[in-house]
Amino acid sequence: MEFWKMNGAGNDFIVVDDRQDAIPDEKWPEIIRTVCERHMSIGADGFMVVKKPTYGGDYKMLFFNSDGSMGEMCGNGARCICRYGYENGLAGEVQKVETTAGLVTGWRVDRRLYRVRLNDPCNMRLDGKAEVDGATYDCAYVELGDPGIPHAAVPMKDLKNFDTQTLFRLGRKLRFYKDFPKGANVNFYEIIGPDHVYERTYERGVEDFTYACGTGTGSVVTVLTLLGKVSGKNVRVDMTGGTLYIDVERDGNGHVTDLFLTGPTNIVCKGEITDEALTI
Repeated sequence: MEFWKMNGAGNDFIVVDDRQDAIPDEKWPEIIRTVCERHMSIGADGFMVVKKPTYGGDYKMLFFNSDGSMGEMCGNGARCICRYGYENGLAGEVQKVETTAGLVTGWRVDRRLYRVRLNDPCNMRLDGKAEVDGATYDCAYVELGDPGIPHAAVPMKDLKNFDTQTLFRLGRKLRFYKDFPKGANVNFYEIIGPDHVYERTYERGVEDFTYACGTGTGSVVTVLTLLGKVSGKNVRVDMTGGTLYIDVERDGNGHVTDLFLTGPTNIVCKGEITDEALTI
């Protein structure tokens, strides 16, 4: 099985082309759990399968978390797969990618920089609260797409210096919080300057912090834009793996009409999966 290993601001993925439907659908979770294990195999936050399009896109992207569960969409993954699509001749510099959460448009900005239109924000709750271990946290909630990718946005003072283990425990409890019907990706953030945010994301399905989260970044900036705390124009978000930029466009009534994510891609390696622990 040929693969590419890519990352977008440190959010890393394994990409394979299965437009020929060579792998039975029921085999993917086992394959993904095996090859995404960092100590025993290639290792990645997520796994993407390229499929033939079914409703007007250039191709279809199936996104899986490292635990083998299917995700609705992934912003950094979409940017990486747009580069994969461009460099493999599946589409041109503007691409239409079918995802479980809807059609995603991507643009090649330059050799490594890619931009995607994220799925529309919906089911928003900007003034939410969450009680954990006797403490109350501001906890906005937003979903991107339909079915929606669930995100919680939690402000946290001195986030860069916050104890990682304490943050991990809080992130895990919020990820399974009772008010989130599908669970949630938990995005801790701190505004560190004008239109400048620092963020750490505990990702559902990875069950740990990742180096970056594109849909999480888009969700946080959407919340902050609607709350009037950032402009929504080229908002810089720093994460462990690098920097992403978000643009939030609104109509005359203040409703979000478009949400764009821009950031770097990196092709780490290309090769053949020969993991002897796999049984296909």
